[in-house]
Amino acid sequence: MVVQGTTPTGAQTEEQAARWVRGMFGRIAPRYDLLNHLLSLNIDKYWRARTARRVSHILQRRDAIALDLCCGTGDLMLALDAKGTARVFGSDFCHPMLVAARRKVQEKRRKPEVFEADALALPVGSGSLDLVTIAFGFRNLANYQHGLQELLRVLKPGGMLAILEFSQPPNPLLSRLYDFYSRSILPVLGGWISGSRDAYTYLPESVRKFPGAEQLAEQMQETGLVNVQFERLTAGIVALHWGERAQT
Repeated sequence: MVVQGTTPTGAQTEEQAARWVRGMFGRIAPRYDLLNHLLSLNIDKYWRARTARRVSHILQRRDAIALDLCCGTGDLMLALDAKGTARVFGSDFCHPMLVAARRKVQEKRRKPEVFEADALALPVGSGSLDLVTIAFGFRNLANYQHGLQELLRVLKPGGMLAILEFSQPPNPLLSRLYDFYSRSILPVLGGWISGSRDAYTYLPESVRKFPGAEQLAEQMQETGLVNVQFERLTAGIVALHWGERAQT
């Protein structure tokens, strides 16, 4: 079965799904960073650093423009900014997340700029970006195909897209252990700390419904991206995909 987009319980349309996701992230924004680090045993910092290294050749171009989409509280956006001289932006459609991201930029005295926008309808000119990244946000889009088409639209010819997302470990034993953790432990612990059990029930469920690494790579290619590759990180719990917009 092809999953077209995220499917929160009770959502019947893409608009309802997007509204639910926006509200859910707004509720957990105050404890989002704490839970990311706690529930991943701080490995999430490595995943973002690995992503920044993968795209660093673009970030080191002085005239490059990069967008971290679904930037949340801004951790990947700041990692990108630290890697080079590119002009870096962050975007998210959840206002409380952007408030946290702006606070981090000010506290660290960094230069990224953030703006509020829906990933499926970006207020960005066609062919205007050298790099788009999205970390742990793509699977929450209401329509994956539409999302890929929009990201392809805003990339310059030769521009790069990098998607860091949770995946299913290929090892059967690890997959079963991971499934037990996400079904039985994560909702309880995440719900207790965040005060939103439904959020930490939805998040692991969205991982189980999300296409596998090979399927996402195929979908990226079908959208028109070229040189599509991916690597599994941490035994396949996470996968980093990247591809380019064709030069012509």
